[in-house]
Amino acid sequence: MSIDQLVPTTGRPPVTVHCPATGEVVGSVPDTEPDSIAEVVDELRAQQPAWEALGPKGRARWLFALRDWLLDNEIHLEDVLQSETGKPRTEAGLEVPVIAEIINFYAARAPRDLADVKLPNSGAFSLTKSQHKTYRPHPVVGVITPWNFPLLMPAMDVIPALLAGAAVILKPSEVTPLSALELARGWREIGAPPVLVCVTGRGDTGAAVVDVVDMVQFTGSTATGRTIAARAGERLIPCSVELGGKDAAIVLADADLERAANGILWGGLMNSGQACISVERVYVEEAVHDEFVALLTAKVRSLRQGADDDSHSADVGALANANQVEIVLRHVDDAIARGATALTGGAPTGVGTFFEPTVLVDVDHTMACMTEETFGPTIPVMRVADADEAVRLANDSVYGLSATVWTGSRSRGDAIARRLEAGAVNVNDMFSNLFCFGLPHGGWKSSGVGARFGGASGLHKYCRVQAVTAPRFPTLTNEPLWYPYTPSRGRVAARLLRAIVARDVRRRFAGARR
Repeated sequence: MSIDQLVPTTGRPPVTVHCPATGEVVGSVPDTEPDSIAEVVDELRAQQPAWEALGPKGRARWLFALRDWLLDNEIHLEDVLQSETGKPRTEAGLEVPVIAEIINFYAARAPRDLADVKLPNSGAFSLTKSQHKTYRPHPVVGVITPWNFPLLMPAMDVIPALLAGAAVILKPSEVTPLSALELARGWREIGAPPVLVCVTGRGDTGAAVVDVVDMVQFTGSTATGRTIAARAGERLIPCSVELGGKDAAIVLADADLERAANGILWGGLMNSGQACISVERVYVEEAVHDEFVALLTAKVRSLRQGADDDSHSADVGALANANQVEIVLRHVDDAIARGATALTGGAPTGVGTFFEPTVLVDVDHTMACMTEETFGPTIPVMRVADADEAVRLANDSVYGLSATVWTGSRSRGDAIARRLEAGAVNVNDMFSNLFCFGLPHGGWKSSGVGARFGGASGLHKYCRVQAVTAPRFPTLTNEPLWYPYTPSRGRVAARLLRAIVARDVRRRFAGARR
């Protein structure tokens, strides 16, 4: 069966895709019937054993071919990314190279990381047994992705799942489905086995995926993640969920303020602040607060915002949709009503879903901008007395995805990192853990369960671990502990077991008179 035939047609009205920078329609995709998802997954499950049988090296060859296709089609993919996100060209241009490096990393190490592991004996009971564990993939993995990085996000999870030997059904956000379809098109055009299918549609399509796959990887809102995790629990299938964030930055008095301002500027506003790991709140020691705020505000005011094309270059693009604009505006208005000041920005602007890059000061934890996920181009800055207060406030959140610490002392930065309740902490840097694929990327608290990346564990998460034993020596026809039970056999077995487990002479032979 061709991979095109795996996705049935639908009688439901299509999903229309708009460019948020201009409002124009840039495409439409099917709203796949939820009832048809089981058929797609059944076909994937039928194709998966042959894919697994290729082994890690055989599967890696197909991933390398996909890498080359992505690089060969990079300009077109950037066009598609821009059309459905409204992000600047520079940001659109980041996704393909990062995907290529993810493939390089995992495909090169998959043969080693997925190899059987021979284990030493665990005591006298296992002396006569050879033992090893194998990594067997979940047959069909469901990958459900958000709209903020519509090519990179799917690839981050699809790549290790395929390398692990699973078949994958990908359900992208209905807001930005075009890039994910391009990824599936690339897989088809290189002639790869039909073990990757992209299904488009609204929320009920994604729910149907969760109902039939063998493992779920979800990235998105905490509310939806809770629902998916609950459903996975009902079905007793594993799930990994990366959810919301309210990432804190701590700027200490000994920091290089210029670097801190530059890093937090980019970390807060890259992709218009629409990243789970965006800087969403900043705590600055009182001694340098005013100087830092002045630096940051001047840099924010210098940014160019708008549609990025051949005639106009931009730093900050549009928000994904009108709903996101409303959330950002609500957070800003709430902060100002409660006593905060917008030193720059603070309002929607221009054609499309743009919101001015905004710096808020005089903020505190009574304000939504400091406690709820904003997912927009705002940087709230709060004055703190010292590092202890900064750590306490940074930890005062239901979220715990990542954080940054800015200080002139590496040892001090490391010490503070160990006090923060976050899955990742970057010292004097932004987002760097995401490009260190040997490190796990996962959230604490309401920011998720499980992690992506993490070296071998990034592949193992898509696998079931199987234990295999076999006798090491020629075997008896009947083992001493097998049937039939007799008093003499029981005594012999008891004495043997006691002699094995006891660690002193008295206890080893105390049961000899049984």
